[in-house]
Amino acid sequence: MSQFSTAFPNSRKVLIDGPQGVSVPMREIALSGERTPIRVYDTSGPQDHPVAEGLPKLREPWMASRRAAARRGEAVTQLAYARRGEITPEMEFVGIREGLPADFVRDEVARGRAIIPSNINHLELEPMIIGRNFLVKINANIGNSAVSSSIEEEVEKLRWATLWGADTVMDLSTGRNIHETREWILRNSAVPIGTVPIYQALEKVGGRPEDLTWEIYRDTLIEQCDQGSTTSPCTPACCCATCR
Repeated sequence: MSQFSTAFPNSRKVLIDGPQGVSVPMREIALSGERTPIRVYDTSGPQDHPVAEGLPKLREPWMASRRAAARRGEAVTQLAYARRGEITPEMEFVGIREGLPADFVRDEVARGRAIIPSNINHLELEPMIIGRNFLVKINANIGNSAVSSSIEEEVEKLRWATLWGADTVMDLSTGRNIHETREWILRNSAVPIGTVPIYQALEKVGGRPEDLTWEIYRDTLIEQCDQGSTTSPCTPACCCATCR
C-alpha cells in the first residue's frame, strides 16, 4: 500500500486539539507562493496498522462511564446527551471537523436535524455527523461475495474508500464468514460501518427465505450492533438508496 504515502503529495495530516482533550485529524494542503495552507476534512484514519491488530481505540476513554450507565438502563445515545444539554467528546470532535461550535452541533442533534452515528462498541471511530446544516457526506459500498474476496481484501477496499474521502462505508457482504469479515472491517475502520442484517440472516438459513424467522433476524440485528456496526433494517432492494 505504498501509494498511500504519495496519494496527496502537496499535503500532510495534522491534528487539532479541542478543550475536552479530543485530537481531530485534518489534511493541511500547501498552496503556491507564500499563501497560508488550508485545512480540510480528512476521513483516511490512522495508517500503517496491521489488519490483525486493528486501529487505536480512540473512543475507549470516553466509554467507561457510558457502559456503566447503559448497564443501569440509562440512555447513552448522542441524542439523549444532547437533549440533556450535554456536549460529548463526539460533539466536540464533530464541531472541530465541521468548523462549527460544539454547542451548535449539540442543538442540531437535540432538535433531530442531525445524527452522529457512533455505536458505543465501535471504539476506533472518528466521529462524524449527518444533517441539513453540515457538510455533504459520501458513502461507499464494500463486501465479500460467494465468488471471491478475503478479509484482507475487504480491509484494503475500506482503506482506499476512506483515503479518497468516503465518510461512511456499507459492508454488504453476502459470501462466507460474514461475521468475521465484518469484525475486522470494524476494527480497521475510522468511519461508521453500516450493514444490512438480512444478508447474514439469510446466510444462517442456507439462503432459503422460507426458513427465515423473526427470531433469526432479530438476533442477527443485535449481533451486528454488538460488534459496533450501524445497521439498517431495510431490505436488499432498497439499502443502497436509503442508506446514502
